[in-house]
Amino acid sequence: MLPTALTSLLVSILGVFIAGPDSEHRPQFDPSIPSLLKLELRHLHAVSPDARVLFSDISIPHSLRVQGNTNTSYTIQPRSIKTYRPPSFDAYSRARTRSLRFGQSESLDWGEEDILGPDVERREVLLELAKMTNNAYVEPEDPAWYPLDQRWNTSHRFGWEPDADGFRGRVFATPDNSTVVVSIKGTSAGLFGGGGPTAKKDKLNDNLLFSCCCAKVDWTWTPVCGCYRNGWKCDQTCLERALIDDSLFYPIGTNLYNNLTYMYPESNIWIIGHSLGGALASLLGVTFGSPVVTFECPGERMAASRLHLPSPPSTHHITHVYHTADPIPMGTCNGVLSSCALGGYAMESRCHLGKSIIYDTVSNLTWPVDIRTHGIVNVIERLLSEPWAPSVEVGREVPEAKAEVDCVECYSWEFGDFPVAK
Repeated sequence: MLPTALTSLLVSILGVFIAGPDSEHRPQFDPSIPSLLKLELRHLHAVSPDARVLFSDISIPHSLRVQGNTNTSYTIQPRSIKTYRPPSFDAYSRARTRSLRFGQSESLDWGEEDILGPDVERREVLLELAKMTNNAYVEPEDPAWYPLDQRWNTSHRFGWEPDADGFRGRVFATPDNSTVVVSIKGTSAGLFGGGGPTAKKDKLNDNLLFSCCCAKVDWTWTPVCGCYRNGWKCDQTCLERALIDDSLFYPIGTNLYNNLTYMYPESNIWIIGHSLGGALASLLGVTFGSPVVTFECPGERMAASRLHLPSPPSTHHITHVYHTADPIPMGTCNGVLSSCALGGYAMESRCHLGKSIIYDTVSNLTWPVDIRTHGIVNVIERLLSEPWAPSVEVGREVPEAKAEVDCVECYSWEFGDFPVAK
């Protein structure tokens, strides 16, 4: 027999030849990561006219649960991801307030954590999350509801009361409550393929968050805030104050998240959303360090800066998924004659936080650039339901997620201290 030391050496050498020189860069199997997560709908969430966050539990008859006929469950493949969390929400809020009021930065003791997040390199994972995102817009009995795998159930909703006209969505959870997914509804408007009672506030938030200066496109527009000055000038302080108005959805989102951590103190919370809902999900992900996946999200980096959100060492726990035929995430749905402007929307931002998975549907599928491709159903039915050939050719399931570097927006504007002329 060979000596033990020599045997170990030979095994290690053979391991190099068998695994290949780049084996150390390949993901290793972690027995602590479950092969699949089963999520089920738990709540609907909403905001009342007096800005209270409301939850409505979903009650599914026992007979239907036994038969496995709820159509409200999803299966997601998780993976380990790295994220950074502030020491507390109070500490985060103090740092944000100090920056907003005094222009001073405050160092936060960010905690680095390895947590379970969705495996965004898998097409089926993105497809399931997109279905969950779509279902934030509709009720389970609606024909537009996408049936879900039995591993995720439906239980809670928010924002679905008859008089609710704002923040709306659903909450999904695994049977053991280890993972909770918050799905936030995006813009409801005829322009984007929807409508309904939330359309007015959705539009206000779109124009506050994603325009360069109060949705002042040209002289014919009535701005949504009073920060515009003549000659492509915008008062920065005024603009930032406008964005923290209570009508903005961000503070309601933080309230929702804090409510969820009270309801599920030991759970790992993910946040997903489409369009405006995706941008809000991303802003909450920056705030709390939760994994985020968005679909067709407008650029939200500018909004995060104007809201004075303290930035963690990395935002790579945030993943945006969009395609090149959608002018909204691409930042090209602007100008007086654009589809967005004709609908009363000033969608002028283009830079995203985190990383982006971009499907080049213009080059590979010859899709024309068209606002009608913005809808989440289009993403589900025409983009994620079939393998993406350009990725398959290089041994991947989806395009590689990349950070958006050297991104510039609103370059025609001058921002600064421009008091109102008396």
